[in-house]
Amino acid sequence: MTSTAPVKLGNPRPRQTSPTTVADPGGLLVAATPALLGKTRGPDGDTAATQATVRLRTDETAAVIAMAARAPSLHNTQPWQFRVHGDTIELLADPGRQLRQLDPDGRELMISCGAALFGLRLGLRSLGLLPVTELLPDPALPLLAGRVRVAGRAAMNKVEAELVAAVPHRHTHRGAFTPGEVAARLLDALVADAAAEGTELLLVDQSDPDDRTALTDQLAGLVAAAAVEQQSDPDVTAELQQWVRAPGSQARDGVPAWASGPRPDVPPLPSRLPPRDFGQQGNDQPGGVPPSATAVLTTVRDTPTDWLRSGQALNRLLLRAATRWVFASLQSQPMESPQHRQELRNLLGLPGYPQLLLQFGRSNIAPATPRRPQGELRTD
Repeated sequence: MTSTAPVKLGNPRPRQTSPTTVADPGGLLVAATPALLGKTRGPDGDTAATQATVRLRTDETAAVIAMAARAPSLHNTQPWQFRVHGDTIELLADPGRQLRQLDPDGRELMISCGAALFGLRLGLRSLGLLPVTELLPDPALPLLAGRVRVAGRAAMNKVEAELVAAVPHRHTHRGAFTPGEVAARLLDALVADAAAEGTELLLVDQSDPDDRTALTDQLAGLVAAAAVEQQSDPDVTAELQQWVRAPGSQARDGVPAWASGPRPDVPPLPSRLPPRDFGQQGNDQPGGVPPSATAVLTTVRDTPTDWLRSGQALNRLLLRAATRWVFASLQSQPMESPQHRQELRNLLGLPGYPQLLLQFGRSNIAPATPRRPQGELRTD
């Protein structure tokens, strides 16, 4: 397998026009602190800022949380709560929304929370505010996934403005892809986004059609084997069904009926990895085109911090893709089985740990999945 040209993480580059901000390798602005300038940890661990405190107004807090709540999550569980203290918003994992059969270690719970944490950061940038972010800031509070503090002001740049504009139409794609090229330049940008969040996005080799088909067949076999394993476990299937909503449901979470799965009368394309079967007919349309790229998001280690970084990278690269009307399907089944996850790692020769398996392609816009009202998301 190959990927696009590697991106060196290094230290963010100081901006010559504004010494109090830095741009990460993907173009997002963050508050310049001694840590960001290379003296201690990177942007995930910063605790101090050089700029004066900017207190959030009530409407600003609501807007930031609303953007964070649009983040992707496993089965649209939205397993997060937010706590506000002046210029700081804390994100807490909600263990009551953890899928304990599929995700006993909370890996996918933390990936979902990481996605919402990126949403907090982007929400602050949409208001021209600079975020300073901490992951797992208090060892005594393992459910405190992250803390984002305002450390000053700076106008959004073009990259950030495009990501903000993509938030309303970003969606996890379960249907057929439509014709249209996905530019190599966009794939390079997705790799850069992953690197900026401390992860790596590896693109499966697409240079030889025969090799691509063989590898995709092997990946599809892993996905299918993991799915069969889950479907044979009554506890897993019962848990899944708790999150599938019936037609006409007014629930503000879970998987809506129109997005539940493939239609039995629509044969999958050979190069398409099988989507999860939720036991209800979805809205796939006949035809479609093969995905433009298959990718794996990996981390060097496999700790809660790495899971949070993976979630931040996921939301960021999905939004980046959506700026060009490119969307991704996620095949998480192999990641939910230690055996199949290791088989995936061996198959692709990964030096790190696979966190997410994705396929990218063009698509028409899909209805927005429901989101919980903000009153349910806030805690004291």
